[in-house]
Amino acid sequence: MTHWQLTTHTDWPDLLRQFDWVRHMQGVPQDSIHHAEGDVATHTRMVLEALAALPGYQVLAADEQAILWAAALLHDVEKRSTTVFEPDGRITSRGHARKGEYTARLILYDALPAPFVIREAIAKLVRYHGLPLWLFDKENPYQALLKASLEVNTRWLALLARADVLGRVCNDQAEMLYRIDLFEAFCQEQRCYGNPYAFASEITRFQYFRRDDVAPDYVLYDDTETEVLLLSGLPGAGKDFYILTHYPDWPVVSLDGIRRRLGVDPTDRRATGRVVQEAKELARSYLRKRQPFVWNATNITYTMRSQLIDLFVTYRARVTIAYVEAPETQRMAQNTNRQYSVPEPVVSRMLSKLDVPAIWEAHDVVYAVTDQITT
Repeated sequence: MTHWQLTTHTDWPDLLRQFDWVRHMQGVPQDSIHHAEGDVATHTRMVLEALAALPGYQVLAADEQAILWAAALLHDVEKRSTTVFEPDGRITSRGHARKGEYTARLILYDALPAPFVIREAIAKLVRYHGLPLWLFDKENPYQALLKASLEVNTRWLALLARADVLGRVCNDQAEMLYRIDLFEAFCQEQRCYGNPYAFASEITRFQYFRRDDVAPDYVLYDDTETEVLLLSGLPGAGKDFYILTHYPDWPVVSLDGIRRRLGVDPTDRRATGRVVQEAKELARSYLRKRQPFVWNATNITYTMRSQLIDLFVTYRARVTIAYVEAPETQRMAQNTNRQYSVPEPVVSRMLSKLDVPAIWEAHDVVYAVTDQITT
C-alpha cells in the first residue's frame, strides 16, 4: 500500500517555494476583527501548526492526517480571488469556500494527481470548512447536517474547523470553539459523527432533499415505474465505453449525436437550447412508454443534472447517475483520438467548474473512476 501525501516538504518556506497558490496567499488581507494575525498566508501557517497540535489529529492514521493536512493548507486558497473591501471598511471573502472546492479539485486532478477518494475528501473539507461555525444559523440545520454528512467526514470537519479557529487571533475564539463543540454534539446525536447519516432507504434519501414531508428514518414506498441512467463526465472520460460495457441494449439520448445530425457546433451556445429541447422530447417519448434509456452528455454541474432529474422523476423514473472519470493524461489522449474531439481549452473551462455528483442527487450514484494512482 502506497501512502499518499501532497508533499513531504512541509515546512512553510518549502511550501512557499513549491506551490504558486501558497505564494498567492501572501499579502491577501483579512478583517482584523476575525483575523488580527495578518494575511491569509500567516493564518494558513498558524492553522497547520494548530492542526498538528490537536490530540484528535495526532491519533489519526497517517492517510487520514495527510487528507486533513492538505485540506488545511487549501482551505482558504480562494480568498485570493474573493476578498473585497466593503464600503464600511470591513474585509470579506464571500464564496471562498465554494470556489476553493473547485480549485482544490483542479489541483489534485491535474497538477498534483491524488486518488479520487482522497481528492474528493479534501475538496469537500475545503467546501464545508465553515459549516461547524455556522450550522445553527442556517434555515434548516438538521437537513444541512444530514446532507453534509453524505459528502464529508464530520469528525475530520470538526478538527479542521477547530484548527481554523485556533490558528487566528480574535476576541471571539472561545465562542467559536463552543460552536464547534455544539456541532460535534449534534453530529453524535444524529448518529453521523465521522460517518454518513443512515437513511431508511435510497428512495427516502433521494426524496428527503426534494420534499418537505419526508422523515429520514421512514421507508418511502417505491412508486418508480422505469429507469434512467444519467451519464456525467468530461469529454474523453470514457462515457461511451461505459454505456457499451454496462448498458449495450438501452437506447441512448446523446446530445453529441443530435448536434452532429443537426450540424451544430458544440461551442455554439445559441444552438444548444435547440439540441437540448430535441433531446428532452426524445427522452419524454421513452418515459411515456416506460422504456429505460441512457442520457449521454457531460452533465458536469449540479444545475444541469438537477433539471434533467426533475424531468425524469415527473414520469416516475428511478435515476442512476454514473460519473465517469479517467486520469488527465488518459482523458486527453482519448479525447484527441475521438472522431469528434472537444478542444482542450473548452475542456479546461469545464474542469474548472466540475461538480462531482453527490450521493443525494439521485436514487443511486455510481463512480466509474480509473484512478490516477492507487493506494
